[in-house]
Amino acid sequence: MKTYLLIWFSSEGASPSEVNKRLLSMGFRPMQGAYDYVYDWDSSVDLDDILGFGDKVQLSLRDTGTMFKIETINGSDA
Repeated sequence: MKTYLLIWFSSEGASPSEVNKRLLSMGFRPMQGAYDYVYDWDSSVDLDDILGFGDKVQLSLRDTGTMFKIETINGSDA
């Protein structure tokens, strides 16, 4: 499974480099294309795992002025 992350920045919020630092510390990898970051799960996950991870992303990005979208799909579907 992979979780893809798309970030929208605000000119009133944290710098892109600060947001990047926070996301890298969570295990995200930057990527080019339709999404900005990807997180590779080590094992299979269920809906509760995905929602819990989304909560962690939200907490990590709190007070940065960013908005985000996550999409988790089976790695073979990517």
